[in-house]
Order: sequence, then C-alpha cells, then structure tokens
Amino acid sequence: MKQEEIYAKDNDSTVKQFVLLGFSDLPNLQELLSVVFTIIYLTILSGNSLMIVITMLDPALQKPMYFFLANFSSLEICYVSVTLPRVLFNLWTQDRGISLLDCATQMCFFLLLGATECFLLAVMSYDRYVAICNPLHYPLVMNHKMCVQLAVGSWVSGIPVQIGQTWQIFSLHFCNSNLINHFFCDIPPILKLACGDTSVHEVSVYAVAMLFVAVPFMLILASYSKIIFTILSLPTATGRAKAFSTCSSHLLVVVLFFGSATITYLRPKSNHSAGTDKLLSLFYTIVTPLLNPMIYSLRNKDVIAALRKLLLKK
Repeated sequence: MKQEEIYAKDNDSTVKQFVLLGFSDLPNLQELLSVVFTIIYLTILSGNSLMIVITMLDPALQKPMYFFLANFSSLEICYVSVTLPRVLFNLWTQDRGISLLDCATQMCFFLLLGATECFLLAVMSYDRYVAICNPLHYPLVMNHKMCVQLAVGSWVSGIPVQIGQTWQIFSLHFCNSNLINHFFCDIPPILKLACGDTSVHEVSVYAVAMLFVAVPFMLILASYSKIIFTILSLPTATGRAKAFSTCSSHLLVVVLFFGSATITYLRPKSNHSAGTDKLLSLFYTIVTPLLNPMIYSLRNKDVIAALRKLLLKK
C-alpha cells in the first residue's frame, strides 16, 4: 500500500503518523530483503537462545563471565526484536505507516536497550580486568551478589534518562514531513522532521550519548589498557595467549558496536545522510547481535565444549 507524504499546516500542528521509508528505494529487492532479514532474525534468535541455554545448563560455565554473556545474549534478542519485526512487517505488507505513539515506543525501547548494551559491555570488560589483573581476588570481588547487582544496574540505569529523552524529542512539532528515511524510529532522522531550531535537542542528544556511549567506552579502554599491560608482563607465551583469548571476543564486539554507534550519535546533524545512517544502524542493530554467538562460541574453548556436550546428549 502506498503511503502519502503529509505536511502539517503550521508550527502549532503536527503530523500524527509517520512513514518508515526503510528500503523502499530498492523496489526490485523487496522479496529478497524480506527473505534475508527473516533468516537473519531467526539466526539471531536461535543463536543467542542457544548461548543462554548452554550457560544455564553446563556446570563448567557457571562463572561470572558466562553469567554476563547470558545477559548479553538475552539483551541482543530484545534489542533486535525492537527493530527487525517492524522491518519485516513493512517488507511483507508494504504498509510503512507507523503512529506517533508506536514510533515513540520503538525509539524508547531502542534507546533503553542500547544504553543497557553500553553498560553491560563495560561490566564485562571490568569482569575480565579483575580476572586477569587480580586473579587471587576474583572469586571475592566478582561474587554472585556483585554479578547480579552489576547486571541489574546495567538493565535499569538508563530507564529515566532515555524515557526523558524520548519524551523531549516527541514533544517537538513535526511539520516538515512525515517521511522517515530510515528503517526504524531513530533520533537523527526524527530530528530532521522537526520544525524550527532543534539545536537544544541536538546538544541534549550529544550529552546523553557522552554519558551512555563515551563514558562506558572510556571505562572499557581503561580496563583493557591495564589488561594488555598485565598480559604482556606474563612470563610465558602460553599464559599470554590464554589470557588474550578470553578478551579478544569481547573486544571485537566492543569495536563493532561502539564504533558504529559513536559515528551515528556523535557527529553533527549537518553530516548525517540517510544512506550512511542506515548502513551504520545495520551494524549495531543487526550485525552485532548476529555475530555475537559466533564470535563467543568460535573463540572460546569452554563454550565449544559445552556445545559438543549438548549435541551429544541430543
């Protein structure tokens, strides 16, 4: 169904429905994209669910590192479920309309889960820092109570700020157009549709991004600088290789997620282009959740062993 572009008449009125253009600029690839995204979504669900199952069932994986990995896999399932089902619905039905409330709800959950991912990645780096730099104190510091507190803190700490930011953005009047040139309701394309000066809101976005993206990333860098220094000071090559192997998977996920998110939210509005935003968004909304199970399973001997045991039982 073809959606109609709507303009509000003046600054005192606002559009009531948006249209997610998504990948409508590729009309000949709609069926192929729907198949590809369906396969990707099912792969993300099954892969991350498998990670959760094996970390819960295998006694060898009852460690803080895998407790956080299970949380991360659960987060990835939630995170991708905020965006991909809507993309699939739009591709299947060609009905790209989304109400103001649905758009705000999608953005709110997307921002909440994005903040959770930033904090959880920082917590996982702290866990590796304690394990490698203070191994004798590791069982005492990363006890079950501390792990639960850090996980819960990661999940809930962004709630008030991100709800407030969503409310602030959707309190704007949208009179330029109702066409969102993106595949979900993200901040940059929504701000482009707002009437008048949005510089205050842009500053607010940068401030929140600094808090939820830059600060966790700096904590991760601090943790890994100490980890690398400790690894290099280990006396044997075997010890260095083993220590590095426990960190390399996490570091790869950090680079993929924070790299694309930083470029998206910390560059000026004038430098935003729809094509670039879509491409970058694909990395932190789809590629990272897709690669997460493969990265952690292929580079972790304990996870591979747990998978083998599970398959042998089946």
